[in-house]
Amino acid sequence: MNYALIIAGGSGNRMGQDIPKQFMHIDNCPIIIHTMQAFQQHADVHAIAVVCLAGWETVVQSYANQYNITKLKWIFQGGACGQESIKNGIFGLLEAGCRDDDVVLIHDAVRPLLSQDIISANIAACKQFGNAVTGIKCREAILESEDGVASSVSIPRDKMIRTQTPQTFPLGMIATAHKEAERRGITNSVSSCTLIAELGGTEMRIVAGSEKNIKVTTIEDLEILKALMNVDRESWLK
Repeated sequence: MNYALIIAGGSGNRMGQDIPKQFMHIDNCPIIIHTMQAFQQHADVHAIAVVCLAGWETVVQSYANQYNITKLKWIFQGGACGQESIKNGIFGLLEAGCRDDDVVLIHDAVRPLLSQDIISANIAACKQFGNAVTGIKCREAILESEDGVASSVSIPRDKMIRTQTPQTFPLGMIATAHKEAERRGITNSVSSCTLIAELGGTEMRIVAGSEKNIKVTTIEDLEILKALMNVDRESWLK
């Protein structure tokens, strides 16, 4: 079975708004519902779980009912950081009876423009290579800076991958990684792929992401998201 694990445990403090960003409405629909609809529409995703900011569980279920997200099966409580929220979701799935060899697509709730092709590529790569991390090659020149103000060091962009989500693993494998991280005292890795990298010893398979698969973090991201949702591809483009 293939499961989507949508991480919606953040409070969105960087956005500076009255409600968490995943619950803001774009085109009269909450961002988290746009995200869930991508998995709802994919034939090879069998169920959806949401890791939710405490106190918002009823809101998630109500929105799912309103927008006919029939694949939503579980809602787990978020943690104090992203790593803890993902861990809560992973072990929640195991406690719910999911199997070690089931595939779990871990995805940010605030990446609502996820394409069906990216979902398909994640599932296929995970089944063939044992994992999948969505990413895109870096096009910008990269400088390294200790303070964010000054730099004298450049990093070759040819080796740089900007990771996105989904990040996809067999359920048992990512659960074991979280147990090992706890044993080693790794508590605040920023994503599943960085956690795997910190543990070492596992080659991760990169699948092609998209510049449209943006993560909504700032007000500017909201403006870009709304523009992307309302733009039509030029007919002359190949």
